[in-house]
Amino acid sequence: MSAPASILTRTAGKRHGPITRVFSPGDLGELLKPFVFLDYLEAPGGGGPNFGFHPHSGIATLTFPLSFDIEHETSQGQIDRVRRGGIEWMMAGGGIWHRAKPLGEDAIRGFQIWFSMPPSHENAEPSALFIQPENVPVSGPVTVLLGGYGEARSAIPAPFDANYLWVQLRGGQRWTYTLPAAHTLAWVFAQQGRLEVAGQTLEREAAVFADGASEIVFCAQGDCAFLLGSAVRHPYPLVLGSHSVHTAREALQRGTQRIAQLRPL
Repeated sequence: MSAPASILTRTAGKRHGPITRVFSPGDLGELLKPFVFLDYLEAPGGGGPNFGFHPHSGIATLTFPLSFDIEHETSQGQIDRVRRGGIEWMMAGGGIWHRAKPLGEDAIRGFQIWFSMPPSHENAEPSALFIQPENVPVSGPVTVLLGGYGEARSAIPAPFDANYLWVQLRGGQRWTYTLPAAHTLAWVFAQQGRLEVAGQTLEREAAVFADGASEIVFCAQGDCAFLLGSAVRHPYPLVLGSHSVHTAREALQRGTQRIAQLRPL
């Protein structure tokens, strides 16, 4: 018998110029791990920020540029471009510096999320993977950014069990998400339109669902687009640095030392 969803909490996040910080490790990230940090970027054409070289360790980042092309460079010398609708995946591992900049003059809309890593990967060698839009799997209204939905599976080799989906519904359309049996948490961020779910209506808001739901029913009030995440909850503590998330103080120290050694000139 299916268990209906209920909403535990909701938030509009905190906006700082073109960036809305939807959640971070110091608030809902503790509840939603391995999803620990989510930014939504929205700026006029030519008005987006350029993110200069900055470090990370212990996490993976997934960047999803909805409306613009992006150039990404790592301290290892890898430079790649991803077209709008593609995916930039970076495993920071034991430490990496990177930077990114939007290309062109189009309006800028997109997301970046951080994932906490298990001990097996938090100090591993860093790596980056870039997926162009034609290689991002789609099933009906769902674009699979990580994990899977139906027969559609992401090519990203994530070392944890999570689904991270971009869903687009037409006005009046209903869609039901059945959580994988092992998944213990779920959340949503309504980016466009008014989204009815669990008896509430979301508009440019995130909602965290109470544990125990087996399916979630969404209804679009007008055309809608939203992010949806579900996962097996990360069982490790979040040990935070200024640019890093690890599972233990010793792992954070190793990452911090590696970041200092790799600092670009």
